[in-house]
Amino acid sequence: MTRRLILVPMLALLLQAQAMPPSPADIYGPLFSAVQAAQVFPDGKTFADAVPREAPQAIMAAYAREKPQDKAALAAFVRRYFSVRGDTQARAPLRDRIRELWPILGRAPFAPVAGSSALGLDHGYVVPGDRFQEIYYWDSYFTMLGLKADGQAPLIEAMLADFVDLVERYGHVPNGTRTYYLSRSQPPFLALMMDLSDNRDPVLAKRRLAALVREHEYWMAGSNCLDASGACQHVVRMPDGSLLNRYWDARDTPRDESWREDRETAAKAAPRAPAIVQRDLRAAAESGWDFSSRWLADPMRLETIHTTDIVPVDLNSLLWVNESRIAARAKALGDEALARRFAELAARRKAAIDRYLWVAGDKRFADWDRSARRPTNSRTAVSLFPLFAGHASAEQARAVAATTRATLVGEGGLRTTNIRTGQQWDAPNGWAPLQWVAVEGLGRYGEQALAKDIARRWITTVARTYAETGKLLEKYDVEERKPGGGGEYPTQDGFGWTNGVTAAMLDRWPDLGSNDR
Repeated sequence: MTRRLILVPMLALLLQAQAMPPSPADIYGPLFSAVQAAQVFPDGKTFADAVPREAPQAIMAAYAREKPQDKAALAAFVRRYFSVRGDTQARAPLRDRIRELWPILGRAPFAPVAGSSALGLDHGYVVPGDRFQEIYYWDSYFTMLGLKADGQAPLIEAMLADFVDLVERYGHVPNGTRTYYLSRSQPPFLALMMDLSDNRDPVLAKRRLAALVREHEYWMAGSNCLDASGACQHVVRMPDGSLLNRYWDARDTPRDESWREDRETAAKAAPRAPAIVQRDLRAAAESGWDFSSRWLADPMRLETIHTTDIVPVDLNSLLWVNESRIAARAKALGDEALARRFAELAARRKAAIDRYLWVAGDKRFADWDRSARRPTNSRTAVSLFPLFAGHASAEQARAVAATTRATLVGEGGLRTTNIRTGQQWDAPNGWAPLQWVAVEGLGRYGEQALAKDIARRWITTVARTYAETGKLLEKYDVEERKPGGGGEYPTQDGFGWTNGVTAAMLDRWPDLGSNDR
């Protein structure tokens, strides 16, 4: 009897043990062992307490497929698939985070304080974030794509009102809303911004058309001062007499925001005059590609910059869009003379682009070097702008798609160029605006599979980096799927155009949201 009384509690304990749920070590076996052995977390309890984001079977299947080996790879894997105590990654999913960021990056109208560099704005707007606390020209188009995807129509209209105001006040949209940006613009996306508007008010349509015409006058003002040099301000006379455009800045002094850096670069360029070098640095800043081997005679030396010698594909494609949209808007408003004039300007520009910026043998569009009188050798993402704009032929588009697939598609998205220089607009970096230009351009010409593949790679990079850092960043290393590097300042968090492009891609292809962790 006594022996039976002892056995019953022991049997109960055994049955209870058999019913115990498995521990993390039981569930995740080799993954658990690898994480703890590598000491991914200083406290072993951290991973033991982690909460899975997906079913354990799916996590282990991903582990078997990806086979992360070193500590960094294991840490990245864990942060994608688990919420970890004390980690910023336990916040909202990526797509929700983008929606949360619009009011954080949004700004109210304001009047500038006397003596400050800020230019006042009468309507609300969105800033890129981090060190960039003012509106930027080309950034804003890609930000507005996300606002469109998220139903933020009033904010799109407000930003358009700001840009039209800026053109009316200054004759162009400045690089950004600071006094030190007024001497230059940026890639002209205003016409494409207006395409995002749902406002059909005819009075507003006339005002917007007038702003586009005035902006065009700004870019073409140099046609009135061309001399034997063949260039004045933003305008370049090509060998056959046709006119194309370049990036240029009205000042030739060091940039206010990078004064020390520009002086040091100019000093290294002797015997070239500092004023020439400084204008070329400023012109590259107008391009948005500050800085890139696109502008350098020696890709490894910034002091060899000669931006004003380059006739760029992107600028001329965007000005073709500007001219085409003016023609279409003028026709819609009944101004047939204006419509005919700008349709003819667009046709002339397309012919000049095809003659000088298309390199059939290399299956690419290329910048033209005025000093060398030939296309540059650079293989860059700028080749996709004619597809994005819509003036490429079907044959050109097929060729560019093949070249892009072979030379620019990286593991995590589209490379900016195929050369590593340490400059931020070169490999291995990828940038949100160039991903969108590629995806939109390729899709326009029926290259949907390649377009979606680039979008998938990019979204995976953004999602993984968000899972690892809790941030949306200005640029990414698309070869190693991590934060990008290079440039004059640390990688920035925010980030307007990354948020906009990612939202727009996920709006177009919701199934790519499976990467949204």
